[in-house]
Amino acid sequence: MELAKMEVKILKALAHPIRLKIVKKLANKTLCVCELNEDIEFSQSNLSQHLKILSDAGILIKERDGTRINYYIKNADIIKVLDIIENIVFKEIKKITEEIGGK
Repeated sequence: MELAKMEVKILKALAHPIRLKIVKKLANKTLCVCELNEDIEFSQSNLSQHLKILSDAGILIKERDGTRINYYIKNADIIKVLDIIENIVFKEIKKITEEIGGK
């Protein structure tokens, strides 16, 4: 697969609020599907679909441990990317807030 297609696959996988939430929950730990399903507002089958998309994009690793299926971040650099994006968003919010406050 060519580089641009791989980059787009990763970005598309992250470009969904549920998948973004999943990746952030896994930022510093390994969790099983049951733990990921605890505080979410959608079905386990929906969660499984999102986990598959993240795994297929090379963002997550899936490991079976008996009856449990555990997920973790394949490459910690993905968290750095999300941190950069978050900083960009915070700066934009601050700029907009200052512009509104200055009027």
